Amino acid sequence: QVQLVESGGGLVQAGGSLRLSCAASGETFSTYNMAWFRQAPGKEREFVAAVAWFGSTTYYADSMEGRFTISRDNAKNTVYLRIYSLKPEDTAIYYCAAGRGRGYVRQYLTSDGVYDYWGQGTQVTVSS
Repeated sequence: QVQLVESGGGLVQAGGSLRLSCAASGETFSTYNMAWFRQAPGKEREFVAAVAWFGSTTYYADSMEGRFTISRDNAKNTVYLRIYSLKPEDTAIYYCAAGRGRGYVRQYLTSDGVYDYWGQGTQVTVSS
């Protein structure tokens, strides 16, 4: 069992940046694939970024590459999402997810179905 707690969201002006954190507790964090998803008001949840359990492979949604950076610190049991040049359309609840599977290709890690545990989410609101 893994518990995930996101933090770092808030109200930010367009053009600003944020670093979201997801602290994990429970089983061995370093063995989990980790990802961030987001859900905007009235929209379905969408993939943002993922980092494989071994850390050297990362994937981003095509529309987000360049402004988002995912990283993990296994010593701190934490995964981060840095968002640069925030836009009003980035307004959403951002969720952290952990998966026990060993797959690491893009098609696998970008699918929400492979993640076993989810956090409660952190709200990001970007004002124009």
